[in-house]
Amino acid sequence: MSDIEAIKDRYLEQIESAADGDALEAIRVAALGKKGEISLLLKTLGKMTQEERQSEGPKINGARQAVADAIAMRKEAIDTEALNARLATEKLDLTLPPPSTPKGSIHPVSQVMDELAEIFADLGFSVATGPEIEDDWHNFTALNIPDTHPARAMHDTFYFPQTDEDGMPKLLRTHTSPVQIRTMMDVAKQTDGAGKPIHIIVPGRTYRSDSDATHTPMFHQVEGLVIDKGIHMGHLKWTLETFVRAFFERDDITLRLRPSYFPFTEPSAEVDLGFTVEKGRRIIGGDPRSENGGWMEILGSGMVHPNVIRNCGLDPDVWQGFAFGCGIDRLAMLKYGMDDLRAFFDGDLRWADHYGFDALDVPTLSGGVGA
Repeated sequence: MSDIEAIKDRYLEQIESAADGDALEAIRVAALGKKGEISLLLKTLGKMTQEERQSEGPKINGARQAVADAIAMRKEAIDTEALNARLATEKLDLTLPPPSTPKGSIHPVSQVMDELAEIFADLGFSVATGPEIEDDWHNFTALNIPDTHPARAMHDTFYFPQTDEDGMPKLLRTHTSPVQIRTMMDVAKQTDGAGKPIHIIVPGRTYRSDSDATHTPMFHQVEGLVIDKGIHMGHLKWTLETFVRAFFERDDITLRLRPSYFPFTEPSAEVDLGFTVEKGRRIIGGDPRSENGGWMEILGSGMVHPNVIRNCGLDPDVWQGFAFGCGIDRLAMLKYGMDDLRAFFDGDLRWADHYGFDALDVPTLSGGVGA
């Protein structure tokens, strides 16, 4: 039998002088590994007599425990020495900027909605909202849209199998005009039909069965409604001119109103914006009658039809108003230079990174209304 104490002392000396973790690991394997010297001594206990085991067993186990404890203590000391050495040589420069972290961006549609709300708030308008699942009456009938109008056809409108209390099918609203109806009806109810002035814009999602480079099944629309006494087309034209000049932040924008037809307004007008072509791109503003100029349709408008006012419980002989509507997505395309509406809804992060707005540095309408 080898001298257990001598073996233990030899390993304890080696452990004490181990310079690093690798050297310490080599000692552990040599002493306590599967084929280590002390491990092999433990295996000899099975071949000893009972008297020999009682004599040698405590010595061998004691040596194994002493070596294991010494290794653990030395490892802790080596780790502490390495940490102190790193702390002495490494420094953290607290003046350096922090590492960049992933961050989201504001979608162009959301940005334009905020700009619209800012412009019309300066003009005394408030924002109104309503349900996106509508009934036939609010979406069509109350707006003086006849039963034979193409907009009611299945190929234009998304209908649900469910019906309302009158047996008419529910549908996804095709415009935000039902919110105008609901707002006028609420005013009529609150005032017992006497009425009061209304100045609202209605931004929101709308749905139509259409899809190409300039149309999508779901799109965003903003409508405006003014109901007051003595309202005429001059008020409408001034409001639209003020709006587009503030939105595009140019004073040289020309509007053209063309006679048109909408069931819910009379008279009705399509509104065109003058543009000029610069470096192959259409720019809103400038002289539309010049050699490189032209007109671009942007929205529909008109005086609210008396039947619509009457359907909402107000007296059209007392209250008049105007309404207008345009696509928010189209406004974003015109202002920020996008050429395909479908990209707005593709969910491509590269597109969002390119056209999105930094939440902490979004553009604002520096001039505002009337600047």
